[in-house]
Amino acid sequence: MTIDISEIPDAPKRRTIDFYTVLLFLVAPLWCAVPLAWGFVIYALHTGKVWSYSLPWLTLFSVSLFEMIFSIYYHHLSKQLSGPPKNGHGNTTEIQLAFHRILKVGLASLPPDGDDEEVDRPGSPNEAIVQLEPDDPRAIEFRNTLRTWFRREPWSTVRLHQVRQWIYWAIFNKDLPAPETLPQAHKVVLDESLDLLQKRLGKPIPEGSNSSVKPILLNLDKPNILWRPLTFYVLTAIGNLCLDLWYQKSHNFRRGSLDGLEYLVRIPKKWRSSDRHPRPILFFHGLGLGLVQYHNFLSRLVRDFSDRPLLIILQPHVSQDIFHPKYLAPTPRKQTTAALARLLVSFGWADLEPAVSGCSTEDEQKGAIYAPKRRLSGVTALSHSNGSYAHAWMLKDYPHMLSRSCFVDPVTFCCWEGDVCRNFFYKTCTTGFELMVRYFVSTELGVVNLLQKNFDWSSNSLWFEEIPNARDPSKALFLFGDKDSIVATNRVKLYLRSHGIRKGLWSDPQGHHGEALLAGGDGCRLVYDWLREREL
Repeated sequence: MTIDISEIPDAPKRRTIDFYTVLLFLVAPLWCAVPLAWGFVIYALHTGKVWSYSLPWLTLFSVSLFEMIFSIYYHHLSKQLSGPPKNGHGNTTEIQLAFHRILKVGLASLPPDGDDEEVDRPGSPNEAIVQLEPDDPRAIEFRNTLRTWFRREPWSTVRLHQVRQWIYWAIFNKDLPAPETLPQAHKVVLDESLDLLQKRLGKPIPEGSNSSVKPILLNLDKPNILWRPLTFYVLTAIGNLCLDLWYQKSHNFRRGSLDGLEYLVRIPKKWRSSDRHPRPILFFHGLGLGLVQYHNFLSRLVRDFSDRPLLIILQPHVSQDIFHPKYLAPTPRKQTTAALARLLVSFGWADLEPAVSGCSTEDEQKGAIYAPKRRLSGVTALSHSNGSYAHAWMLKDYPHMLSRSCFVDPVTFCCWEGDVCRNFFYKTCTTGFELMVRYFVSTELGVVNLLQKNFDWSSNSLWFEEIPNARDPSKALFLFGDKDSIVATNRVKLYLRSHGIRKGLWSDPQGHHGEALLAGGDGCRLVYDWLREREL
């Protein structure tokens, strides 16, 4: 008898000692800085002692006063994010196609541990969505995966109303309205999607509602924003400014902006766009502190690859740069990719339009062959974590411009399964690392604005067939940590391996999120060797 894993509750996890260590000595002091500043200012003014303070105490009072004023401003900004999203996910037809694509994942008879041979592996897109039996392993696996969007509750507790809410959010990015106010066009789309979903689940969803099993509606749920002191933002801004100037003064970088896209670029004087010179490197950083967080990795990248151009895309909205005018106005996908494409063309690194040429059998099956008119065949793209979203956008819109792709801790794969969303925003923290990510990243105002109010799941989801030469380890590399608390590494590796990726897939059995780029680590060495275009 097949065991229905979708009905087995997840084992509860106890909080570790390092959770309480991080809480007491790192998170709590920073979080308490704001209320302590309020208390000190109120006390000093109420008692009148502020007028007799010495210079050190007067300085402390001034800092506390600024912290108090900033906390009011921060609260004001937070309130602006509490309303419903202003924009939808995108084109409804594209969203429907993406939703159908999700339902096809796992339907194809692909071996879980594929190979790198050039064989016919059509994959899920060619599969038809048919009615599965309740005990079909594909249906059971899908139910177990889908319940992540319902906070990992046993599937039998999920009811039709909550599923309809989830589908309506996924397609229209809105709350499900009352039946009598539901537009007819939306009703048709909702009913069709629900019918296909139930076929994939292998059984009908019970009628009714269960308010205790709430679906995760990322863009609609109330954002969880925790304050942090102004001093933290000031120090971060100073650190990034200093590094920005250091890269410009010491390593000949130039800072620029094009249509809202900010960047640092270095082009060696002797470098030319030809086969005799190495490809330029394009880097997309992830969430956190911007250049401050990635300095150790970038400083060696700058030093060891001085013979080639290096383009660093700056993202103030995910770098806690609250003083930046676009801090709460992230550039959307189409504008970002169009600007970056124009930038690469202006540098002479790629052509705006792809050129058709001779191709391999695998490329012919994909139906799209790209060969630039110049001798140089595009750039080498490297992304980390959240940076893989922008990386994915370029592969969707301008794949011919990225001749090689390296993904480190990517969150763009299998994000339709909900693990990244749940782990990052909803799951209860049990370890010190999870608590650090929750406080310093996922509850930060700019990050919440980007990943909750402006998240477009269909644009941010990258599929195997959208990666040129994905099975060629010299052109596509994927790095993971098996103990990643954000990415469901086993699920993503299963997805990639089932489509034939093996040699280009590397994981650290003891690695956590972000450790693959730590200086001196095996992952970091592998990335540098791959960038040098050495054989893996």
